[in-house]
Amino acid sequence: MADGQTIILNSDYRRMQAHRLIEQVPQGAVLNIRPARRTNDQNALMWALLSEISRAKPDGRCLSPEVWKCLFMDAAGFKCTFEPTLDGTGVIPLGFKSSRLNKAEFSDLIEAIHAFAAEKGIALSDEIEPAFAA
Repeated sequence: MADGQTIILNSDYRRMQAHRLIEQVPQGAVLNIRPARRTNDQNALMWALLSEISRAKPDGRCLSPEVWKCLFMDAAGFKCTFEPTLDGTGVIPLGFKSSRLNKAEFSDLIEAIHAFAAEKGIALSDEIEPAFAA
């Protein structure tokens, strides 16, 4: 058990298994309970939608899907901070890790993308292309 254990609490059996595991761990062990992270399907959908937005070039903005992701993270309320680069010639954003979002937060991000697309008249497919599917 040196590397730890992960249990998804999706049934009574799994909850009992977690209780038993807690009884067996040594004093000083650390327990981390958190909401489930975004799914691979959610992530694939996000990148497909961001690519569609990027190709549409709304308002003439020629931005990469990665830059659009940062803009939508901000629009969905996931703020970042900026830190100067080590050489002082610019700044970098900190806090744009969509992989840290839980399923509900990720749904909010997808909704922000849909709202923007609707406002700009961009038709989104919501279909995950086979190349993106996990």
